[in-house]
Amino acid sequence: MQILITGGTGYLGSVLVEHFVAAGHEVVALTRSPQSAAVATQAGARPLLGSLTDTALLETAAAQADAVVHAAAVDYAGGEDAVRAEAAAVEALIRGAGKAGTGKPFIYTSTNLVYGLDPAQSQNEDAELPEPGLVPAKLVGERLVREAEAAGLNGMIIRVSLVYGRGGTMLLNSLIGAATGSGAAIYIGAGDNEWTPVHVDDLARLYLRALERPTAGTYNAAGTQRFTFRELAEAIADLTGTTATSITAEQAESAMGPMAALIQSSARITSHKARDTFGWSTSGPALPDDVRSGSYRAVNP
Repeated sequence: MQILITGGTGYLGSVLVEHFVAAGHEVVALTRSPQSAAVATQAGARPLLGSLTDTALLETAAAQADAVVHAAAVDYAGGEDAVRAEAAAVEALIRGAGKAGTGKPFIYTSTNLVYGLDPAQSQNEDAELPEPGLVPAKLVGERLVREAEAAGLNGMIIRVSLVYGRGGTMLLNSLIGAATGSGAAIYIGAGDNEWTPVHVDDLARLYLRALERPTAGTYNAAGTQRFTFRELAEAIADLTGTTATSITAEQAESAMGPMAALIQSSARITSHKARDTFGWSTSGPALPDDVRSGSYRAVNP
């Protein structure tokens, strides 16, 4: 199978490429620079030089591929410009993918942040979502994929929880860097708010299963092991040789701005639908363990 992937040299995308190539698929990776093209080639993919604004290129490449994976990250702070850019890119990919008229698999990478931060909000795949929400670009992208499903596209929306593993992901590395710089690994209040993350290799296995047995629909993607932010702060403190320290919500808002609300929230999504549909299971280490003594220690000795 020839798979077109956007964001193929990013954190998630690079692991997806690795798994797709290992499974024997031909991968075409959209790359924005010669440097990224070299990375894609090294990973066993064929680079396609361009960007998400090159809509004619996206449409042609999606038409030529057997499956499409849109994994490129969205600039969450980009406002209306980000919404327009995401919509144009997704529309181009859908146009190309739909030309074959064969129900071509199309995976759209969304986020559990579409559920928002209200603890009363349902986090079921069929829940009505708050609008415009935290990530309006993703809401628009999801809507376009659902509309294309009605027209025959085999579209799969994967709402990804916090991704971790291999020493990556921006949130974890930001918290580790902040602890190293300040001497304190912070959590807010009691720090008992819980998230259910997903290991990047487990997530890649879900994408591979979805491509090989495509079933249109929306799917949450999370592991089974929750963590609290106090547990995360304690793991970061062990990693960095600092102290896990509680701060007030007011102190957090002053220091972090809007990020404080996210770090105080809970994200306890479940992935029963993805597990039942694709026969998917997870096996990655618990996030605090990976931070304390696993891949994050390997990159932060």
